[in-house]
Amino acid sequence: MSGKKTINIEDILNHPTVQRVTDNINAELMERRNYSPPASDAFGRKYTVLKETGRYKFTLDQEARRQLPELIDNKVQMIEGLDKADQSFVEQYVKKRNIGIVFSGGPAPGGHNVIAGLYDAAKRANAESKIFGFLVGPDGIIENEAIELSDGLVDAYRNLGGFTMIKTGRTKIDTQEKMKLSKETCRKLNLDALVIVGGDDSNTNAAFLAQAMIADNVQVIGVPKTIDGDIQVRDDEGHVLCAMSFGFHTAARAFAGSISNLCTDSSSDVKYWHICKVMGRVASHLALEVALQTHANMTLIGEDLANYVDMNRLEKAKQQGKADYHAYGMTLRHLSRVICDGIVRRAAVGKNYGVIVIPEGILEFINEIQVFIIKLNTIIAEYNQTHDKDFHSAFPHLEDKLDHLRRLAQRSREDASFKLWNTRDDDLFNDVAAFFQEGLLMERDSHGNFPFSQVETEKVLMGLVKDYLNILKEEGVYKIGILKDYYRKTLEDAGYDPDRYGSVLFENYGKAQYLLVKPSIISVKTLRQALEKAEVITPNEEIPAAVEKIFKKSVPSFKTQIHFYGYDGRGNDPTRFDCIYTYNLGLTVFSLIANGATGQMAAIRNLEKDFSEWEPIGIPIAPLMHLEERKGKLALVLEKSIVDVNSIAFKVVEANRDKWLAATPSGDNFRRPGPIRFTGKSEEERPITLELNALARVEE
Repeated sequence: MSGKKTINIEDILNHPTVQRVTDNINAELMERRNYSPPASDAFGRKYTVLKETGRYKFTLDQEARRQLPELIDNKVQMIEGLDKADQSFVEQYVKKRNIGIVFSGGPAPGGHNVIAGLYDAAKRANAESKIFGFLVGPDGIIENEAIELSDGLVDAYRNLGGFTMIKTGRTKIDTQEKMKLSKETCRKLNLDALVIVGGDDSNTNAAFLAQAMIADNVQVIGVPKTIDGDIQVRDDEGHVLCAMSFGFHTAARAFAGSISNLCTDSSSDVKYWHICKVMGRVASHLALEVALQTHANMTLIGEDLANYVDMNRLEKAKQQGKADYHAYGMTLRHLSRVICDGIVRRAAVGKNYGVIVIPEGILEFINEIQVFIIKLNTIIAEYNQTHDKDFHSAFPHLEDKLDHLRRLAQRSREDASFKLWNTRDDDLFNDVAAFFQEGLLMERDSHGNFPFSQVETEKVLMGLVKDYLNILKEEGVYKIGILKDYYRKTLEDAGYDPDRYGSVLFENYGKAQYLLVKPSIISVKTLRQALEKAEVITPNEEIPAAVEKIFKKSVPSFKTQIHFYGYDGRGNDPTRFDCIYTYNLGLTVFSLIANGATGQMAAIRNLEKDFSEWEPIGIPIAPLMHLEERKGKLALVLEKSIVDVNSIAFKVVEANRDKWLAATPSGDNFRRPGPIRFTGKSEEERPITLELNALARVEE
């Protein structure tokens, strides 16, 4: 008998401590649910009214005017509070309404608070109003899958991340049949308004829905959502109307927190380079914010690479009386050299470790890759259209796809007018690694875009980096610097004179804190040759163990750890900034609906300023739209906002590149952003990007 008491698992599970620590509800969750975000001044009044302003100018696309005639002349609407109003206004404002809301696209922290703000405002105006949540995205509208939201359901998700309350989806209402079914759903639910919470494509969809539903008296309002931060609205004169979509701050902080931990790890274990890919297919806003938050050793900004000009190539071409158009834009090979330069410089001062941040869409800014993507997108789209079948079904295997490309290259030799895919394209493509060929040829997403998040971008880039580092190692350029005090101690402890061997071993002996082994010494064999030539050892002597130890410590081993940051950040509980921002967006949505607006995007001006200066507004969507190629065809869409390389935020990062690379004997310059605490006086009030760019904001 062991004498041990038998454990009754039922008693254990019913114990108060076990129930408390295993409950889904914890103290942090309760605190979040109970938090009431402050409302902008305009919402502190009994009613709100819209004041249309013509001071913001937009260049109108004629195709947008043709397709959205009822919306194209919409103006920016400022929201102001009212304590009193005439009877007719009050009756319209407080009437019972049925409002539908849907999430479209990937989740972004704060979405639940858009619902909460709308719900609170609608119920405050009229307790009998109903808010319907369409389930699993736009499919819920098409299929009339909706639930009526209740106090209990809304309260359960206040200030929480995700789109869990009603889920989300990526379907687009982009056909006559889908539009017809959507209209039927709105009629069956007797909807007065429909709210689309989504990114650029979803808000584009909102404009077309608004146009189509005018005759049915259904208002449609959009809400800017995307963690990528690529929905930003300025007028033609640069006035900022929407500085940032919601969810960006939370995702950037979540990524920055994890990457900061890797900065700590790399400078503790001192043997890894952490390669951190962050979401951002079209724009590098997240990478830029992460750079400001963490001071990672290297951060690549795609928009900066696209603007690169190789002045040496231009000068060489000029001397030869030629024009070298390949000098414009960064090549993949050149980018790998830039990364290698930073790695080599850090290794020279004993830092064979570090952190690199890259946006997932980095390759889209690289010349030859961009050309491949454009050409392959067109080839795939034309094949689907011409043959009325799917390219990827017709050519299921990589070799099948490559055979098709070879036939196109052959066609270019036989038909001079066919220039889409020529022999040079085919030769260059065959030089690309097979896994990357497969990536470039993979199925496009629902918008016709190349799915960068599914391609091992970092593997492509780091493969080139590793290859070039091996070349630099063989050339004796890539070396780990040896601390001079460590060198002296090692030799003296072994009974050798450091000075006798120092000038033979090191190219900078007596001149630097970190000593670099001479480029000619790249192996134990070449080490022996150098020592024998300097006559510090004879051909029959062994290399002193202490000297060989120092040499081996100078030989670098490039070790990497790869990380991807995307889904974790977009599922994070929102920062206080995003909680407040999204709740006020929800309040803005109701104000627009209550005042009869349609085809507008809810937004908050002055996000970069103190909360007391925030201004809720409605931005007309139609004037923001322009023609852009999608799936091989021109379509009206909202333009994505990319990083402005002339912005203060980028210039600050650019100016600090050398400092944050920290290729000096002193310590690193990592910044600890801290966790997302949600409460507390030290919690960050807004994205650093917004704070910096506000310094150059166009004042009105």
